[in-house]
Amino acid sequence: MKEIKAIIRAYDNLDKGTMQAALATVVRVEGSSYRRTGARMLVTDDGVWVGGISGGCLEGDALKRARLAIAKSKPSLITYDTTQDDAYQIGVGLGCNGIIDVLFTPLRFQDENNPVEVLKSCIAANRQTYVLLTITGIEGNWAHVKAGEVIRYTGFESLSVFGDEAFEKMLNERIISQIETGKSAPVYFELEVWKKVALFIEILLPEIHLVLMGHQYDIYPLARLTKEVGYRVTMVSNPLKINPKFMDTVDAIFGYNQFNDIKIDKYTAIVLMSHDYDTDKINLLKALQTKAFYIGMLGPRVRSEKIISELAGEGKPINDAGMSRIYAPAGLDIGAVSPEEIALSIIAEIKTVFAKREGGFLRLRQTAIHERN
Repeated sequence: MKEIKAIIRAYDNLDKGTMQAALATVVRVEGSSYRRTGARMLVTDDGVWVGGISGGCLEGDALKRARLAIAKSKPSLITYDTTQDDAYQIGVGLGCNGIIDVLFTPLRFQDENNPVEVLKSCIAANRQTYVLLTITGIEGNWAHVKAGEVIRYTGFESLSVFGDEAFEKMLNERIISQIETGKSAPVYFELEVWKKVALFIEILLPEIHLVLMGHQYDIYPLARLTKEVGYRVTMVSNPLKINPKFMDTVDAIFGYNQFNDIKIDKYTAIVLMSHDYDTDKINLLKALQTKAFYIGMLGPRVRSEKIISELAGEGKPINDAGMSRIYAPAGLDIGAVSPEEIALSIIAEIKTVFAKREGGFLRLRQTAIHERN
């Protein structure tokens, strides 16, 4: 999401009267690659780019491809194959051992449905999951769609643009399947020998939202790191105790009595860090009443166990579902000591939980780092 926002800012700042631009999008990955599907890079005709489609090894060639797409005013799909021992193949020697399809789409600024404008409409709307359909290849008689177009899926009716009801039903079933898994995927349909279409179904999830409850000095490095990673940050505290400079670091600030006004969904993590026992005890109950997928508590294990035990004794026991969301002490075991290191361990744990991973050493992982198509 951070990359998409950076691309949108750059796009909005373009002098659209004198400049041209193209959007490069990774639409398929086979095997290993540094970036996954959905990675993007905005390229302007003066050679400047924002974002990225690799670790820096493909950007030089991608720049040329994007400028060529701008010159031809026509999208193109380019395959980078780093599995072949071919001195003339871009990316050879990188050791990635993967195949990457990148779609280069020239942007027509006057088109309110160009790929960046579609992304803007998603970012500007409420927190929800969006489904984008990027047409990466097309053959045959498709009267109303063409390669390079991005369609915002809002239900079966939004597929009527294809003008083929049988195909629309097949595509809708596949989209629903991808929504259920929460994962993006390239798809290919061959309806007849002369009628084919390839698409990238992108599941665009809301950005992770981190709610920090407290006001002590250790909240600042956690907020700064969270913003650097690209998550949304909300602070909940006594407004009178907040350093004014902190207001530039977070997206929103609420008082404790305004907690119920915060939009907390299943993509939200909450960290209790007031350093006050009674305050954290009260806030834990508030957090458990939300849909937050992660509830972290600072302090030693004995402290959190005492809070949970006291709540049970007061007739407010926490059920198994609630306990499964509580991470106390918060953070991964990386030997963190300073506030900055503790912030790193907490952000790493939140990402681990959200990704449903174990957070161990990658060198001990027996399977691929990313799922393979």
